[in-house]
Amino acid sequence: MSATGAAPRAARERPVEGDARFVAGTMLALAVGALATAAAWPVYADTAYLVVVAAGVVPGAVIAMLAQRRRWGGWTVAALLVAALLVTGVAAAVPSRLTGLAQVPAAVGDVLAGVVFGGKDLLTVDLPVGAYRNLLVPALVVFLVGTCTLLLTSWRRDRLAYLAVPVAMGMVMFGLLFGRTSVSASIVVGPFVFVAPVETALGVATLLVLLLWLVWRGRAQRTGALGRARGARVGRRASGASVARGWTAVGLLGLAVAVAVAVVPWAAQGLDRDVLRSVTAPDVDLSAEVSPLAVYRAAFDDARADDVLFTVDAVDGDPERVRIAVLDGYDGEVFRTESDTRFVRVPATRTAQEGAPARVEVEIVDLDGVWMPTVGDLVEVDFTGDRATALADGFYYSATDAAGVETAGGGLREGDGYVLEASLPADPDPATITAPGSASSVTAPESLRTWVEEHRTGSDGAALVALIDLLRERGYLSHALNASDPPARWSTDLGDYRFQPAAAGHSLARIDQMFSRLLQREADPQAVAADNLVAAVGDDEQFAVAAALIAEELGFPARVVVGTRLSSDDPTLPVCDDGVCRPADLAAWVEVRASTGEWVALDVTPQHETSPSLETTEQRDPENVTDVRPDAVEEVVPPDPTQEDEALARDDSDEAGVDLAWLWPILRVIAIWSLLALLLLGPFIAVLAAKAARRRGRRRAATPATRIAGGWDEIVDAAVDAGREAPGSRTRAETAALWDLPDGRRIAAAADAAVFSGRGATADQAQAFWDDVDRRRRELRGGRGVWCALVASVSLRSFIHHAAPPGGRRRRLAERGERGSSRRARTMP
Repeated sequence: MSATGAAPRAARERPVEGDARFVAGTMLALAVGALATAAAWPVYADTAYLVVVAAGVVPGAVIAMLAQRRRWGGWTVAALLVAALLVTGVAAAVPSRLTGLAQVPAAVGDVLAGVVFGGKDLLTVDLPVGAYRNLLVPALVVFLVGTCTLLLTSWRRDRLAYLAVPVAMGMVMFGLLFGRTSVSASIVVGPFVFVAPVETALGVATLLVLLLWLVWRGRAQRTGALGRARGARVGRRASGASVARGWTAVGLLGLAVAVAVAVVPWAAQGLDRDVLRSVTAPDVDLSAEVSPLAVYRAAFDDARADDVLFTVDAVDGDPERVRIAVLDGYDGEVFRTESDTRFVRVPATRTAQEGAPARVEVEIVDLDGVWMPTVGDLVEVDFTGDRATALADGFYYSATDAAGVETAGGGLREGDGYVLEASLPADPDPATITAPGSASSVTAPESLRTWVEEHRTGSDGAALVALIDLLRERGYLSHALNASDPPARWSTDLGDYRFQPAAAGHSLARIDQMFSRLLQREADPQAVAADNLVAAVGDDEQFAVAAALIAEELGFPARVVVGTRLSSDDPTLPVCDDGVCRPADLAAWVEVRASTGEWVALDVTPQHETSPSLETTEQRDPENVTDVRPDAVEEVVPPDPTQEDEALARDDSDEAGVDLAWLWPILRVIAIWSLLALLLLGPFIAVLAAKAARRRGRRRAATPATRIAGGWDEIVDAAVDAGREAPGSRTRAETAALWDLPDGRRIAAAADAAVFSGRGATADQAQAFWDDVDRRRRELRGGRGVWCALVASVSLRSFIHHAAPPGGRRRRLAERGERGSSRRARTMP
């Protein structure tokens, strides 16, 4: 074959290489798209999400193909992507807006708002979000822009093609970062337990896909470069270097998969999954709102006696209670909702919990504030009325507290309505539950703790029920501090009622006053003889807090609920007549959490039939006469109990020592992230360590001549890692001429003299030679930019180039053959 025939063959080979690159990039995009779709499915869990995926992948791929074929620039591609986003977004991401042509501008606005604020809104909505509002827009952006970018980068010939790796990882991480805070359930196969199997499978599959593409890409680049340089077709038979690279890649891949499958899930078990949703604060903070329990007594004013708060129509099911406000935090003064209680937007449907289904229609009449009446565990809410859209946007729900709030326009108004779909969990018998054990939020008054210790019969649910029943029997219902003339409406509704004054508030001081009177009454012989131990006067405001403190003394986490009852087996408790709830029907009760995780409601309203008798047995004065000497008596001021408590607290804290309980979670999180960093960077660190060990061994060889020879080998390895052609069987002088190294011929001659002259070399000569080696290494590493320097630092070519065929000899033989063919061609007639 003539030399001129090599060029046509090389030209014929280039399209084949390009076609393979396009096929590999397309296969990578398909695999990554499938993995990203699976990763984000728990976020949406709706068929509309699959439509959005298709609406993003197809236009993105078409734009990438046209841009590649017609050589479009970045601005043209970006403009086409924006146009495709608006068109497909209106049609697929916000289909609820397309009720007519007049809604198209509003739909376009929703798409643009979803691009800017969709990610933030996605974190404040309970999962799965389905097709709620414009929350499908972030997924459309990921699959439209991600697919186009992934294809365009993976099809490139230069090193920018490796940017496809972070793009692919970003597409898959979208579903993982915006997903749930909990991982998938563990799978048990014989003695093996696979923790977080879904997340682990997605991570391993993504790692395999990217590594396989990187291995193929590197091999294709080397093959193409050799083919273009030699002007001939490169054989498909794997060389020794290719085999070495393949086994190296297999080893690194196996190590990464083993660590990802075995080590990381094992180390992370028991930890919460930290995603974006974990660190996003709730949009609604109710800690600053006025506690409904603090204004509970105002509902019993005569001016509001005939008002209607809301109506409830149980279309399906038989709910017993309507929950308005759930208060889970107590600071010793006011019971309110904790600031860290998470309220999130609720999509169209929530996963139904175990329980009887219920459907309830609620109509708001005169209920002010942000708290929203609900029943059971919410499944779906459908707002009605003129403000239906605004109410849907302003509704937030806390699955932990099973409570909802409405923020649209400052809260609910007259005329607002909604239909609730809920599940009503079965109420367990409170006497059968057991305490999970928990620390009290505040220190209960000494009088309450004394009263509990005197009457408790254990620490289970039966003991709690007995204490609360005893408290209700020895308490007396009263909603006012002063009697009115005529009597208040609430007192006349109780029938034959004897008014007793009761102060408002539910602070620790108010609770201490109640139990101090109880203890005093129970210690009075006259009261015991009269069988009238009723002494604590108040209403649900005080008794609900007292019951919560009693529950915490027994190890039950407790919270207070303000709401109404639709039915009750106790005829003394108020209920809404025919679903019409008025202010006088408001009540408060306590809910305690059992060891099984269930919240159990306990009524706390005191009785009102037996009025307390505050008379006490008269005590006779002491008969012993004492001399009074006022001039000699010094007044003794009793110690301040607060100071004693503070001193006691200081003593306790001093004895307890330094609390390091916070340190273990921090150390464990640091260990997890360090392990993940080692998983990602471990192979690169191993390569750097191996090169450093090799360089150190050469620098510290036994003889100076051997050190100089090792220094030349170090220059060769640095050049090969930097992308230079492997020297093969070339001499040092030929290698220096091939690479055109600065001052390379002198360095090669010095190395040959030290090895072949027989005179050897001195230690100073070896040190000077290695100084030259260090300078040449820096020039080879830094002359092509930072990115190329990093790639050269972790390159494995210097380890495996010795296994390659003797390129220099093969090249000389090829050149001789070409020269011989040319001479024969010239001598032919």
